[in-house]
Amino acid sequence: MATRIRLRRVGRKGQAYFRIVVADSKSPRDGRFVAAIGHYNPRANPAVIAVNAEQARAWLEKGAMPTDTVRSLLKKAGVLGKSAPPAKPTA
Repeated sequence: MATRIRLRRVGRKGQAYFRIVVADSKSPRDGRFVAAIGHYNPRANPAVIAVNAEQARAWLEKGAMPTDTVRSLLKKAGVLGKSAPPAKPTA
């Protein structure tokens, strides 16, 4: 199973709030997920990013690939440093 670390949208219309989840790459955006490892609230000032760093690193070591947005959020949260795993090209 190819896993991705990505955002899952929750909240009502116009009040977007996101959970950072590990999901199968073929499941829909708001569909089934394997684990929830954090949350992101872009509407707060400043934006709130909360990530369980241990779980995120564990999933990255297992081969889960973060999306571009989640990669930048993980860098801001201090989970990924400058030696972040390179993005694999999708075919």
